[in-house]
Parts: sequence; structure tokens; C-alpha cells
Amino acid sequence: MTLNRRAFIGTGAAMAAALAAPNVRASSHGMPRVVVIGGGAGGATAARYIAKDSKGEIDVTLIEPTRMYYTCFFSNLYIGGFRELSSIGHSYGTLAQSGVNVVHDWATGVDREAKTVTLAGGAVLPYDRLILSPGIDFVDGSVPGWDVSAQNKMPHAYKAGSQTELLKAQIEAMPEGGRFAMVAPPNPYRCPPGPYERISMVAHLLTEMNPTAKILLVDPKPKFSKQALFEEGWQKHYSGMIERIGPDFGGDKVEVDPDAMTVNIDGVVEKVDVCNVIPAQKAGRICEMAGITEGNWAPVIGHTMQSRVDENIHVLGDASNQGDMPKSGFSANSQAKVAAMAVRGALLGSNVFPAKFSNTCWSLIDEDDGVKVGASYEATDEKIVSVSSFISQTGEDADLRKQTYEESIGWYAGITADMFG
Repeated sequence: MTLNRRAFIGTGAAMAAALAAPNVRASSHGMPRVVVIGGGAGGATAARYIAKDSKGEIDVTLIEPTRMYYTCFFSNLYIGGFRELSSIGHSYGTLAQSGVNVVHDWATGVDREAKTVTLAGGAVLPYDRLILSPGIDFVDGSVPGWDVSAQNKMPHAYKAGSQTELLKAQIEAMPEGGRFAMVAPPNPYRCPPGPYERISMVAHLLTEMNPTAKILLVDPKPKFSKQALFEEGWQKHYSGMIERIGPDFGGDKVEVDPDAMTVNIDGVVEKVDVCNVIPAQKAGRICEMAGITEGNWAPVIGHTMQSRVDENIHVLGDASNQGDMPKSGFSANSQAKVAAMAVRGALLGSNVFPAKFSNTCWSLIDEDDGVKVGASYEATDEKIVSVSSFISQTGEDADLRKQTYEESIGWYAGITADMFG
């Protein structure tokens, strides 16, 4: 499966053309209103497609507190020195020009009975359909000794931007021969290969500037995404630098002390110079506030991405519990197009076709050494299911790995254009 910027955008454009909606049903209060909370890969895409494909017949408001959105995907490449931070930052100006009312504020409440959203600034926004795409928050106490008040000493960098900058600066300031540690998250979490691509990018950076440094990876999971590919790459490019401790040796029994800069692994205390703590994750808090979560995530109907608790709410991306799709930017973008189609069908009477989804996760191990995993999906009444899949293979030649990396660059250009216009 090969994607480039033109092919990626073209797929979305073809779907949009097929779903053109000539039959307009006005709501009782005039133009139908859609409020979208969260301006990432799911929310921005949904807002843009609803506004564009409804041809102005739906009032679309996007609520996003930040004026510059930094993608978590490709943020590891900034850490590794392959991209500038500015290259993963995106503004909402073009999206606003395309007919989306962009409001930079925090959503602080959802009244499902009144069908309103309350903002921190005091505004109350009515909706006919609400789309929640808030990404992740962290599970309190999942790593003993760490909470968000410690994120400047032990960054998570799993929400991109200032945290990503901070983590890279800490790595660059490590003493010669110092030690970097990561506490990896338990399943499920945002971007399954993400922590291991980050280990690769930290190793790449240290190989160039601090080659005697060591990396300690503490992992509660017995196995992880693309494990054979990463371990092959680590042996090839960073032999002797990376040590992984899994649950068999205490990787699931970890405490940290941010003040002492120590990691306690099943009673064994390790002193480190930098510690990247990636805690257990849950749906962004607005989902809990709306009362649509079960456990840590928001269950949805795969055909439409509607909440199983409230048919007037759709949940996208990392926050949703939808079945087989991983929590990734590509997944959120794909789900957003299905939700946009469903919303237009409900509000305007336009055609709604069977939901189909796709995802690919690329990872960079070293310069021009890219790998990928992906699948195609369909919706059933129970959940979203995988119908076909692919993955890079160990032992691939250098030209293929370089091609895979270049493909990921084209995909990034395509998805960000698809999100923001």
C-alpha cells in the first residue's frame, strides 16, 4: 500500500463528491448546527468535511483551545533531529476561511438534555449534533510517583508542543555517558509504535552527540507493535545502547521519583539523567464530563461513530472505543470522514454509504530506515473489524526502507492538508 500527498487527498475528495447532498432538511430553529470539540486529526477533518460538503447548509463550530496545533505524529522525528518543530505546527486560518467557525476556548461542560456546550469564556453553544475528538488524558496514579505536576521534571511528551521541546532539550543536556529512561504505557494507548519510534529517535540523537550514553526502556507489556522490526533496527544501528525491561523482570512494577530522578523497577532503584514517563491513558476529559464513557473510553457504533450512550454525539480518534482500529492520527482522520457523512445524512437527508476505514502507522528507526504497519476496516453492528492488513518485514533492503520513509513524508503532507485545508 503506497500513499502520497495527492493520493491521500484524492481519496477524501472522491468520497466527498460521491456523497454530495442536494436534499436539505432545515432544523426547527433554522440552519442545523454542529459543534466539534478538539481540533486534531479527527475534529479538524470532521469540521472541514461537514462545512465543505454541506455547501454552507450546516453551521459548523470548532472548539480548540490552542491557536497552533502540533501533531503528535511526526513529533518523534523532531526529537531525532529529522524535522524542525515548526514543521509539525499548524494554524487554523485556512480552516476558518473554508467556512468553519473556529473558537479558541476550552469546552467545560456538555448538557446532553439541552444539547448545549459551555465554554470557559462563558459562552453556551447549542448543537443538533456534537462531535467529540479531544484526544487523550492520563490515568491518575498509573505510574506511582508521577502526576502532571511532575511533567516538567519527567516529561510525557505525548501531547506535542512544549512538552516535546522540553524532552529534546533535556536529552541534549545529558552528561556524557548519561542515562535516558522511558516508562512505556500499558495498552491501549495513543499510537502503539510511538514509544518505540521515540526510543529509536532518542538513540539516533545520542549516537550523534553523546555516543556513550545508554537508554533504559521499562515496559509493562510482554510484546509491542512492530517489535521484531524495532529490535532488528536497534541491533543494527544502536547495538549495546538500548536495554528493555519487560514485565518478566519487573517492567510492570515501576515507581518514579522526579526529585531524585530515579526509577524503581520492582525494588531495584536506577538513577537516570532524563526520564520520559508515558502514563496509562483515557479519553479526553470532556467525554467523561458528557457522561458518555464506560471505563476509560467512549464506546461508539462503528457504522456512524455515534456514541452508544447518546445518538446525538459522535466520538472520534483516540477517545473512542470502536474495535480493532489503533489509536492514531490516520485512524482519527478516517473515522472523521465516516462521521461527517453520517452527520450530513442525519441533518440534511443526504446519502449515507457503508462505513469503510483505513490506517497506516509509519515509524522511523534511523536515517532512511522506515517501517510501517496498517490495515483496512469495515463496521459491523458489534465493532469496527480489520478485513486486511500489512506490515514491513525484517531483512528488507535499504532501498525499500528508504521508500517507506519517503512515503510517510508524502502522507504527512497529505493528512495535514486534509485536516486544515
